[in-house]
Amino acid sequence: MAIFGNEWDTLLAGEMQKPYYQALRQFLIQEYRTAQVYPPMNDLFSALRLSTYSRVRVVILGQDPYHGAGQAHGLSFSVRQGVQPPPSLQNIYKEIYNDLGIENPRDFGDLTCWARQGVLLLNTVLTVRDGEPQSHRGHGWEQFTDRIIALLNLREDPIVFLLWGAPAGKKAELVTNPCHLILKAPHPSPLSASRGFFGCRHFSQTNQFLRTHGFDEIDWRVIP
Repeated sequence: MAIFGNEWDTLLAGEMQKPYYQALRQFLIQEYRTAQVYPPMNDLFSALRLSTYSRVRVVILGQDPYHGAGQAHGLSFSVRQGVQPPPSLQNIYKEIYNDLGIENPRDFGDLTCWARQGVLLLNTVLTVRDGEPQSHRGHGWEQFTDRIIALLNLREDPIVFLLWGAPAGKKAELVTNPCHLILKAPHPSPLSASRGFFGCRHFSQTNQFLRTHGFDEIDWRVIP
């Protein structure tokens, strides 16, 4: 049965048969049945559905989904239409403006337009309980998303990995192929953005790298 509707179905089929993933699946069935879990089940794999394997140009790695009602929809740092961009995303917009002069709307945070260009907006953990950040950590998602990163590492076409914050930075060890570019910075949250996320210029560096290798730049405008 096609889950993602693209190459990821074949690439991840074996992974999803492993005992750890089957245990994760049973855990999630119980969680969705007995608790408020985000994102909605139908949005769980939005990132993989929108960014098929061969079209990924950039990976932006988050931690786990937003844990407030109506926010998460399966793309890291993104919120569904009609929801005010959270502080981390507002800081991402500020850095884009300072880096590229692009002013994104302050009341719109749906990053689907990036995903359609080959920006894989991936969290290391894909689900969370309402109001309980990191509540689904340690149940198997980390192993699953590590496999995604490892598969992308095998790509011959270059990819830019944007790793923001210490947990994302640790994933750099999975990216061993020298054709890829790893860019690290502190997390864009209000607690750490001023310690080096602001001024990192990751967006212009990403586009320069893609352009140098003959690929289209990412249009970092967020268009309602």
